[in-house]
Amino acid sequence: MLTLDPGAFSARLDLMTPVAAPDGQGGATMTYTLLARAWARIEPVSIGASEEANGETFHVTHEIWLRARDDLESGMRLQRGARVFRLAGFRDPDETGRYTVCRCEEVLT
Repeated sequence: MLTLDPGAFSARLDLMTPVAAPDGQGGATMTYTLLARAWARIEPVSIGASEEANGETFHVTHEIWLRARDDLESGMRLQRGARVFRLAGFRDPDETGRYTVCRCEEVLT
Protein backbone atom coordinates (compact mmCIF):
# COMPACT_ATOMS: atom_id res chain seq x y z
CA MET A 1 0.00 0.00 0.00
CA LEU A 2 1.26 3.43 -0.96
CA THR A 3 1.80 5.83 1.95
CA LEU A 4 2.25 9.57 1.46
CA ASP A 5 3.06 12.25 3.98
CA PRO A 6 -0.03 14.50 4.21
CA GLY A 7 2.35 17.49 4.09
CA ALA A 8 3.30 16.49 0.53
CA PHE A 9 -0.03 17.94 -0.67
CA SER A 10 1.18 21.53 -0.32
CA ALA A 11 0.10 23.14 -3.61
CA ARG A 12 -3.39 24.66 -3.81
CA LEU A 13 -4.71 24.15 -7.36
CA ASP A 14 -7.84 25.19 -9.22
CA LEU A 15 -9.44 22.42 -11.27
CA MET A 16 -10.80 24.03 -14.43
CA THR A 17 -13.24 22.45 -16.87
CA PRO A 18 -13.50 23.45 -20.55
CA VAL A 19 -16.57 25.30 -21.78
CA ALA A 20 -17.19 25.93 -25.48
CA ALA A 21 -18.82 29.29 -26.23
CA PRO A 22 -20.18 30.05 -29.72
CA ASP A 23 -18.04 32.64 -31.50
CA GLY A 24 -20.88 33.90 -33.73
CA GLN A 25 -19.27 32.55 -36.91
CA GLY A 26 -20.20 28.88 -36.62
CA GLY A 27 -17.23 27.96 -34.44
CA ALA A 28 -16.54 28.05 -30.75
CA THR A 29 -14.11 29.66 -28.37
CA MET A 30 -12.82 27.47 -25.53
CA THR A 31 -12.82 28.99 -22.06
CA TYR A 32 -12.31 27.36 -18.68
CA THR A 33 -14.44 27.63 -15.58
CA LEU A 34 -13.61 26.70 -11.98
CA LEU A 35 -14.93 23.27 -10.98
CA ALA A 36 -13.13 22.80 -7.64
CA ARG A 37 -10.09 23.71 -5.58
CA ALA A 38 -7.82 20.95 -4.30
CA TRP A 39 -4.60 20.41 -2.41
CA ALA A 40 -2.04 18.63 -4.56
CA ARG A 41 1.53 17.43 -4.89
CA ILE A 42 3.34 18.53 -8.08
CA GLU A 43 6.27 16.47 -9.39
CA PRO A 44 8.16 17.52 -12.53
CA VAL A 45 8.72 14.43 -14.71
CA SER A 46 10.39 15.42 -17.95
CA ILE A 47 11.28 18.21 -20.32
CA GLY A 48 11.48 17.92 -24.07
CA ALA A 49 12.11 20.25 -26.96
CA SER A 50 10.78 20.37 -30.47
CA GLU A 51 11.35 22.66 -33.40
CA GLU A 52 8.42 24.66 -34.65
CA ALA A 53 8.02 27.52 -37.11
CA ASN A 54 8.89 30.16 -34.53
CA GLY A 55 11.90 28.28 -33.12
CA GLU A 56 12.49 25.78 -30.37
CA THR A 57 9.53 24.93 -28.11
CA PHE A 58 9.84 23.23 -24.74
CA HIS A 59 7.35 20.77 -23.27
CA VAL A 60 7.41 20.18 -19.51
CA THR A 61 5.43 17.27 -18.06
CA HIS A 62 4.38 16.79 -14.46
CA GLU A 63 2.64 14.23 -12.32
CA ILE A 64 0.13 15.95 -10.09
CA TRP A 65 -1.19 13.94 -7.15
CA LEU A 66 -4.69 14.65 -5.85
CA ARG A 67 -6.94 12.97 -3.36
CA ALA A 68 -9.17 10.57 -5.32
CA ARG A 69 -11.66 12.22 -7.68
CA ASP A 70 -14.21 10.70 -10.03
CA ASP A 71 -14.98 13.84 -12.05
CA LEU A 72 -11.73 14.18 -14.03
CA GLU A 73 -11.57 14.19 -17.82
CA SER A 74 -8.74 14.66 -20.30
CA GLY A 75 -8.66 18.26 -21.48
CA MET A 76 -9.34 19.75 -18.05
CA ARG A 77 -6.74 22.06 -16.57
CA LEU A 78 -5.15 22.48 -13.18
CA GLN A 79 -4.00 26.00 -12.39
CA ARG A 80 -1.74 27.45 -9.72
CA GLY A 81 -1.49 31.20 -10.06
CA ALA A 82 -0.14 31.91 -13.55
CA ARG A 83 0.95 28.28 -14.06
CA VAL A 84 -1.43 26.13 -16.11
CA PHE A 85 -1.25 22.33 -16.43
CA ARG A 86 -3.25 20.57 -19.19
CA LEU A 87 -4.60 17.20 -18.02
CA ALA A 88 -3.63 14.47 -20.49
CA GLY A 89 -4.54 11.39 -18.45
CA PHE A 90 -4.89 10.08 -14.92
CA ARG A 91 -4.69 6.87 -12.90
CA ASP A 92 -5.11 5.37 -9.44
CA PRO A 93 -1.47 4.62 -8.47
CA ASP A 94 -2.18 1.67 -6.16
CA GLU A 95 -5.84 0.93 -7.01
CA THR A 96 -7.05 1.67 -3.49
CA GLY A 97 -9.24 4.65 -4.44
CA ARG A 98 -7.30 7.04 -2.20
CA TYR A 99 -5.28 9.04 -4.75
CA THR A 100 -5.39 10.10 -8.38
CA VAL A 101 -2.18 10.83 -10.27
CA CYS A 102 -2.66 13.17 -13.22
CA ARG A 103 -0.19 13.26 -16.12
CA CYS A 104 -0.08 16.89 -17.21
CA GLU A 105 1.79 19.12 -19.62
CA GLU A 106 2.54 22.64 -18.45
CA VAL A 107 1.07 25.21 -20.81
CA LEU A 108 3.74 27.83 -21.39
CA THR A 109 2.13 31.14 -22.29
